[in-house]
Amino acid sequence: MEAHFSAPPLRLGIMASGSGSNFEAIAQAIAQKQLNAQIQVVIYNNPGAGVSERAKKWGISAALLNHRAFDSREALDQEIVSTLQEYHVDWVIMAGWMRCVTQVLLDAFPERVLNIHPSLLPSFPGLHAVKQALDAGVTLAGCTVHHVVLAVDSGPIVMQAAVPVLPNDTEESLHNRIHTQEHAIYPMAIALAAASS
Repeated sequence: MEAHFSAPPLRLGIMASGSGSNFEAIAQAIAQKQLNAQIQVVIYNNPGAGVSERAKKWGISAALLNHRAFDSREALDQEIVSTLQEYHVDWVIMAGWMRCVTQVLLDAFPERVLNIHPSLLPSFPGLHAVKQALDAGVTLAGCTVHHVVLAVDSGPIVMQAAVPVLPNDTEESLHNRIHTQEHAIYPMAIALAAASS
């Protein structure tokens, strides 16, 4: 459904460490007028991350901030904040960003940093969430968009989507179905979080 927006678009900064499939879903939602936003910049921390190629395809600036080049997480986050401010970002969207953030970033964008996690939080926070879910024998997995706080995967929840676990699921097959739901809800969750702020 295409919408006509009267408010100015949200100015998003995307932070990603990997292939950028959630970035792609957000960019497509914007292009299809399902999300009133524009992506100002993509920040990535792994030199080979596929998200940089995706950003180039969309004509969006991408900045490599390799975490290995910084002495501390705070120093990295200070450079991230400087870059986001340079591009006039007002919402920070973590889309597969595999680094813990510090108060430096959270203070610069209070209650305007979102993350997506492949579980129904508060269950299975942290790394390997899909494997944790399979190992626990749950029948329902899913994904969660939440506000970022210092404690990992524990900020206020914005939106969730449930994904049934099938009898023959592997970590890969379940993760693929969760990804599909991530791509569906992240643009909606961004709009909801912004409308609620």
